Amino acid sequence: MMKHAVKSFMLVSLTSLLVLAGCGTKEASPGGTAAGGASGQPASIGAQVKHEIIGIDPGAGLMKQTAQALTDYELTDWKLVEGSGAAMAAALDKAYKDKKPIIVTGWTPHWMFAKYELKYLNDPKGTFGQDEQIHTVVRSNLKKDAESAYTLLDRFEWTPDDMAVVMSAVTEGKNPEEAAAQWVKDNADKVDAWAKDLPQDAGKKLKLAYVAWDSEIASTNVVKIVLEEKLGYKVELLQVEAGPMWAGIADGSADAMVAAWLPTTHKDYFDKYAGKFEDLGPNLNGTKLGLVVPSYMEIDSIEDLKKK
Repeated sequence: MMKHAVKSFMLVSLTSLLVLAGCGTKEASPGGTAAGGASGQPASIGAQVKHEIIGIDPGAGLMKQTAQALTDYELTDWKLVEGSGAAMAAALDKAYKDKKPIIVTGWTPHWMFAKYELKYLNDPKGTFGQDEQIHTVVRSNLKKDAESAYTLLDRFEWTPDDMAVVMSAVTEGKNPEEAAAQWVKDNADKVDAWAKDLPQDAGKKLKLAYVAWDSEIASTNVVKIVLEEKLGYKVELLQVEAGPMWAGIADGSADAMVAAWLPTTHKDYFDKYAGKFEDLGPNLNGTKLGLVVPSYMEIDSIEDLKKK
């Protein structure tokens, strides 16, 4: 009888210990951080992402605006990580697959909005400005030297949906020129309108400058294909950063670009080289810039990043 009582007591004690141990275990949050600290409260967004915003090329206007946002919103303990568009996309892809939190500098149009469920953080202070346009900008005297190319570039206009088709094909592994050629083939009516009644300029050389953003890779390759197939030009593509792109147009070492983000992103270059180029106006409307997060993150505004 005594032995039975001792065994029962030991069993109850062991069970109690297991229950208590289980209650002391904290479940990890999607960001890999314990769901609560000593107070039991969830870790802040800042703590979950190590107070880092994943950026792109250091010379990009978007990076300048993001740095200004850190000041405007008094995010003194946050860091803007420089890199490239490709590195930003790779970091986003990894975090998204693991359902972990991440904050990136983003823009529309971009293929990532088609691939992932994302959202812009509200910007109540307006640091990132209003929606922008992408303009076509050419060197001085291009109309005199290559009138057919000038007119086609002036007529060139498409939509974010058009651009997304080319960008998506490229991200899926297709060569940019092949993706552009396929879009040109599939949109013959639109392309024919750009080139309507323009005389051939067979063999004449043109240089198109662009930055290595997915959007500009798409648009520049489309324009290259059309200039070559419809008007007979020999087109060379010059991939550079934003500063050299504008400088090339201003000094005439490049003939044109369809990659000028205005009025905000490239404002400094627009002002710096004023009078040394010709702005042919927008070729695409409906762009947007800002901070972007996966939709599964419980945050809606840049102001929320201040929460401890």
